[in-house]
Amino acid sequence: MKAGSTELTYCTNIHPGESWEEVRANLGRYVPQVKRRVASDQSFGIGLRLSAAAAEALRDEDARFEFLRFLRDEGLYVSTLNGFPYGTFHGARVKEGVYLPDWREDARLDYTNLLADLFAGWLSEAGRPSGCISTVPGAFKPNASTTDDLGRIVERLIRHAAHLVAIERDRGCRIVLGLEPEPCCLLETVEETVRFFRDHLHSAAAASRLAELTGIDADASSRALRRHLGVCLDLCHAAVEFEDPAACFAALEHAGVEIAKIQVTAGLLVDPVSEAAVAALRGFEDAIYLHQVVERRDGKLRRYADLGLAMDSGVWRDGRSEWRIHFHVPVFVDALESFSSTQSFVREALRLHRDRPRSSQLEVETYTWSVLPPQHRALPIDEAIARELDWVRGVLE
Repeated sequence: MKAGSTELTYCTNIHPGESWEEVRANLGRYVPQVKRRVASDQSFGIGLRLSAAAAEALRDEDARFEFLRFLRDEGLYVSTLNGFPYGTFHGARVKEGVYLPDWREDARLDYTNLLADLFAGWLSEAGRPSGCISTVPGAFKPNASTTDDLGRIVERLIRHAAHLVAIERDRGCRIVLGLEPEPCCLLETVEETVRFFRDHLHSAAAASRLAELTGIDADASSRALRRHLGVCLDLCHAAVEFEDPAACFAALEHAGVEIAKIQVTAGLLVDPVSEAAVAALRGFEDAIYLHQVVERRDGKLRRYADLGLAMDSGVWRDGRSEWRIHFHVPVFVDALESFSSTQSFVREALRLHRDRPRSSQLEVETYTWSVLPPQHRALPIDEAIARELDWVRGVLE
């Protein structure tokens, strides 16, 4: 649906389901309910998450046809894809495994190419000229520590760009892959992300390699890399890294890196960290997802790969620490038990976007719904999603 000049949706990774049968059942159960609450008089885009297994199942022509019929009947279309989690994402330990296979491996490339092929069909069917697929930020940082690791990641990203060039040539739709910076990953901060694009994806060597793969000349290859490789800016991740919204937008724009999608998400903010706050945070600790913590202390940043590690460190006991925590909470929530959310960061980013749009796609993504403490998920899930979307529209308007 439209929010001003921008596409606004939510990511269906909030609904547990790995097989296509499970995904399709959830789409039928929840998406029409959300649409009726927020966009009853207009078509509604789906932010679709497909596991590798679900994507493979959609190679079947009958399954794709049935899905298209569902979209037409319900006034829906696919507006963006989440290609970040490859495998199981609910109900079992995910943690740092969410990045695997990463961009060092052909399995990640093959999966993302398949998503692009499927997406091209849905874009064409809906008469839409472009769309974005979000993906992992290269790799979990400990898994991308060598020159060989980095070279393998860059090579597979260029090979995917070649696939997207062919899709645009043959099918007339532009797909952008959005690398999603995240704490403790190869692409963590906006500064690191800009440097990675400058030194690798926007380099003369990358353009030469893409020209070799596609047969287009070096100048066209350079443009194609910028046309098909960008970022998915997750506002929770950026806030956790103590970024500044205006500086994020300015740095990416100056570097010529497209913001293919903005994920409208909020994390946790604890300032100062206290015994009471840590006691309340115990309710947010879970065995499924990775909840990275960035601590600001005496003007310096320290990172913990998970919430439990930060709490167990004990460094915070003198009351001089501020924490930002990668735990997605509903964007309409500001105050929690003994701390707050990073909602103010979201508000500022949306205000800047309202004044001058920075991306064509906004996507609410509170995938942690099932592990939120019970008092924060009392609403029916379709009502909570609709409330998030309405909150975003309210800020934009």
